[in-house]
Amino acid sequence: MEKNKLDIYDLKVEYRKNPLGIDNLNPRISWKLKGNERGIKQSAYKIQVALDENFSNIVWDTSFVKSEQSVHVKYDGPELKSKTRYYYRVQIKDQKGSKSDWSNTAYWEMGLVNKNEWEAEWITSDYKNQNEKLQSCPIFRKDFTVNDNIKKARIYISSFGLYELSLNGKRVGDYYFTPGWTTYDQRLQYQTYDVTDLLKEGDNALGVILGDGWYKGDLMWNDKRGFYGDQTAVIMQLHIIYQDGRKELLKTDQSWKSTAGPIIMSDIYQGEIYDAREEISGWNQPAFNAEDWSEVKILDQDKEILLAQENEAVKKIEKIKPEKIFTTPAGETVIDMGQNMVGWIHFKVEGKAGDKVILKHAEVLDQDDNFYTGNLRGAEQKIEYILKGDGQESFEPHFTFQGFRYIKLEVYPGEVDLSDFTGVVLHSDMERTGEFSCSNSMINQLFENIIWGQKGNFLDIPTDCPQRDERLGWTGDAQVFVQTASYNMNTALFFTKWLRDLKCEQIDNGSIPAVIPDPEVNISAEERIIPVEIEHTSAAWGDAAVIVPWTIYLTYGDEQILKEQYESMKAYIEYIRNQGENEYLWNTGFHFGDWLALDSKENSYKGATSDDFVATAYYAYSTSLFLKIAEILGYKEDVREYSDLLKKIKENFRKEFVTPNGRLSEPTQTAHVLALYFDLVKEENRKRIIDTLAEYVDQRDGHLTTGFVGTPYLCHALSSNGYPELAYKLLEREEYPSWLYPVTKGATTIWEHWDSIKEDGSFWPDAMNSFNHYAYGAIGDWLYQVVGGINTNEEEPGFKKIIIDPKPGGSLKSARVRHESMYGKIISEWKLIDNRMKMEIEVPPNTTAVVILPDALVDTVRENDILLKNNTHNIEGIYNYKDIDEGVELEVGSGKYCFDFKLDTPA
Repeated sequence: MEKNKLDIYDLKVEYRKNPLGIDNLNPRISWKLKGNERGIKQSAYKIQVALDENFSNIVWDTSFVKSEQSVHVKYDGPELKSKTRYYYRVQIKDQKGSKSDWSNTAYWEMGLVNKNEWEAEWITSDYKNQNEKLQSCPIFRKDFTVNDNIKKARIYISSFGLYELSLNGKRVGDYYFTPGWTTYDQRLQYQTYDVTDLLKEGDNALGVILGDGWYKGDLMWNDKRGFYGDQTAVIMQLHIIYQDGRKELLKTDQSWKSTAGPIIMSDIYQGEIYDAREEISGWNQPAFNAEDWSEVKILDQDKEILLAQENEAVKKIEKIKPEKIFTTPAGETVIDMGQNMVGWIHFKVEGKAGDKVILKHAEVLDQDDNFYTGNLRGAEQKIEYILKGDGQESFEPHFTFQGFRYIKLEVYPGEVDLSDFTGVVLHSDMERTGEFSCSNSMINQLFENIIWGQKGNFLDIPTDCPQRDERLGWTGDAQVFVQTASYNMNTALFFTKWLRDLKCEQIDNGSIPAVIPDPEVNISAEERIIPVEIEHTSAAWGDAAVIVPWTIYLTYGDEQILKEQYESMKAYIEYIRNQGENEYLWNTGFHFGDWLALDSKENSYKGATSDDFVATAYYAYSTSLFLKIAEILGYKEDVREYSDLLKKIKENFRKEFVTPNGRLSEPTQTAHVLALYFDLVKEENRKRIIDTLAEYVDQRDGHLTTGFVGTPYLCHALSSNGYPELAYKLLEREEYPSWLYPVTKGATTIWEHWDSIKEDGSFWPDAMNSFNHYAYGAIGDWLYQVVGGINTNEEEPGFKKIIIDPKPGGSLKSARVRHESMYGKIISEWKLIDNRMKMEIEVPPNTTAVVILPDALVDTVRENDILLKNNTHNIEGIYNYKDIDEGVELEVGSGKYCFDFKLDTPA
């Protein structure tokens, strides 16, 4: 790259590259900068939006706008039109006035912006199902003809249930589990596909398969089905534009035909049964005779609920080959994938017609090394394939997914060839944005387990587990993990879509269901599986309404999410405020408490920290965040009101839970963690409380006792209050209970319990024992923020102003973290060599960073062999520096830096 060359790259609209079918009339544009100098800052930008790639028909030209903003710049031109593609490009000036070239051209395309543009009908299959229990998947088809010289063609499609779409025998798109899981009675996503290249002159054919999915299939437990409806249905429009300007519309209507297909049953929990003998050759291709197929039935369903795809779709992300095949002591033939994963198995097989392949899936082997499915509860996780018998056949499921490491070949014809089996990993297609590594291989494995836990549980919604008969969007799990998740991957769209469902499902009194989407939202109290008093609302679960949007704002600088969710947050806090006799304490109702904490009473899942303590602590925390949000959005009256509310909540908390001598009334690790992390105690009492927490940890021989509520903040509370080495001691512990104990047991994901596998090899009870449950993976944000040192700044969120403040400790000799922010790549890497520390960082253009060199003195710091002291003007990109208690603080601009310094306190 030549000197002073500025480049613009990674253009996105609403976090996406070249999206099809959006319905946001003021989409936001973001871009990144790169150059080979330090301290690059944007001083102005120019955006052009046009109807053609040559920009001869420009609809919006900002001219140069004096602004550093390069993230979430809102389109503010003429009203955008449905089904129209808009091309855009960006040009910038840097702080020196140098002008970049135009960026590469990018685009977005509008979907069906107006609800009345849905002219299609909802259609459902009217064939008679011979076995209602098996719920076979219907197939649909439609013949049509097109002329030559097609300019473009788009399909807009949605369904009640899950769909798979084909055109002329070829699968359309690479999305799975569409249209996704939303609050179906209020919000139903549609997807947009470019099918220009799949159409051909003359005869064409469309085909659709429908599966029950979350809409109609098994959900929750107790073998209950049809929470949302008892009929699957599809709605679809194909819009064709010819080169001469003619337009043509094909839609779902009474003219379609339907019949039963070869998928005898497909269910999220139970798996799939596929009879290849029932395949109908050519059913989704032109010139097929469907005279004996049934007429479809038109459903009178609402179209107002249809909206464009909001989050990243589920895709096949990677493939895994098995590690080995073996015979268990019980005589079972089992394949080990080597990784607890979520998705399905693609396999090849050969045999005669009527032969079967039956696969069962499990996460672990029992203590005798036999195949173990007890923890799946009512979920079968079974795939059954019946061969048609014409040479080698291959198969993978359609509308189900499994959580597993091991596959039992319950039935399989002929010899087993391990190369015929491939694990297909599916999850929401979020950009991977984070990496962590250090000198401790066990911690590196812990981090990989965190990543795989997120892969397995971020399949359209943030599930608690991906294997048993649950797989629900528990709010408490999501809020404790959201910060770690957002370092690991770009979760902005994923959580935006989920939060919109949360807002829709919020009860009129402001309470928040424990699971989002909530299948039981319209179920009577008598019929509910989760009793109303349990579900609405628990502290730390309902607080997802505030904590999740706040975290998205901090990570991505996304003020829009705060605006969208503001009234929901406010209603939630007002719900708490209206509970009980004292509006400043939350001491009523059901709460999950410090779920699965080790200090729980016998036969209880709740920790010893009282419900009242946890609830009031979270009440204060959410109110403090809401107050910050009100300030950001400029709601002055709310700022005044909730400042007073927060003050009184803290006063009442102290009266209730802090003794006159400054002790907490509750002798638990979690109570002390929450009081410290949520800033609930007076400054003069902090030392006593942190010393007591340290004492409680030491009393457990350096072990934790915290559950879902206390664990995410435990190491933060210790390291930010004078006990960093104790936090490292907890992190590096390998004995039970610890983060590394599961690693010693061969875990490749995060467990639900600290001892899901006990030290003697036995298991926790089957009723609740997931081996892929990300909540305790919340330690990940401590790895990023404290070990690696990368953090956000509330004053300039979204990593506009970066904090790089690593705190080496424990036995670690090195660590490296990377995060791909909205502005570009951030890297912090350090190594300890004798009594010196080497620290390399990278700061993206258009940002600045506050960098702390731990235990350094200005006199010894060198940057690329240049002594820092008295050489500020000779070191490009370093604006100022000073000695502070923690070391040396610098403010730097963008670029790569290599610091080397003597430790004031040698390691």
